[in-house]
Amino acid sequence: MSRYVVLGAGSTGTATARLLAEEGESVRLITRGGSGPVHPRIERVAADATDPERLTALVEGAVALVNCAAPPYDRWKQEFPPLAASLLTTARRTGAGYVMLGNVYAYGPVDGPVTESRPPAPTSVKGGLRAAIWADALAAHRAGLVRATEVRAGSYFGPGAQSLFLLMAGRQLAAGEPAAYYADLDAPHSWAAPVDVARTLVAVARAGTGWGEVWHVPSFATLSARELAARLAAAAGAPAPRLTATSDRELAELALDAPVLGEVAEMRYLTHRPFVLDSTRTEREFGVRATPVAEVVAAVAAELTGAAGGPRPA
Repeated sequence: MSRYVVLGAGSTGTATARLLAEEGESVRLITRGGSGPVHPRIERVAADATDPERLTALVEGAVALVNCAAPPYDRWKQEFPPLAASLLTTARRTGAGYVMLGNVYAYGPVDGPVTESRPPAPTSVKGGLRAAIWADALAAHRAGLVRATEVRAGSYFGPGAQSLFLLMAGRQLAAGEPAAYYADLDAPHSWAAPVDVARTLVAVARAGTGWGEVWHVPSFATLSARELAARLAAAAGAPAPRLTATSDRELAELALDAPVLGEVAEMRYLTHRPFVLDSTRTEREFGVRATPVAEVVAAVAAELTGAAGGPRPA
């Protein structure tokens, strides 16, 4: 039984820790408050991950450090650099493989399917930040100081996912109520389930052959927001969705009460134009396959409607 350290207990961190534990591995799950799933092979630890001394002590002896944590969306600029620096320092000191959960922000606006070979071309503050974090890790890897890799996924959709689509429109769609989403409602997007993100992170961490590379999570579907809304409403037994597009002005007004929404505007290109992720390399190298779209949508519908015993992606 090997030990893995997972940082963060959101939807992806929880799924990653649980998957490792269910496959017989020992997991140390680190969060600020010591939260996370209860499992005999998961040790939950409360710690400040920006403290490299504390984090190094907790990671020492682990096969891999899997980071699924991120600061609050409106605090990225201030809090992400010290977190990333602490993680990289810890990986260097302990020798643990460093598996980073990143995102697609560094690519910038893209036409056509995005492969891992696409160079970074960020056009936003957040995109530049994510690109810099990976560049630092990759430089350390190439210098022989760490073994690092980054896993990237499309837009999140799944049980527990804190995605913009579900936060803005999920419950309304499941209840048959009017809903609004900040997007071009007909632009196709790749959608990823947290459980498939976890499968990819675990596969990369355990294989030990993907260091120094970027890997894409297999998407369970490429659908427009309008198409996904229709599937969600149908799975929830709700009427056909009444979905409208939130305007820039309306988003700014919403941000007065929910400041985090003010951070969404600079990433407008991700929701207002097509964004399709190619995961051919990940599927070929690690054998990871996406959960069927019907299962993911049914699980979300069950969560939103409070249906007992609703299906859950395995």
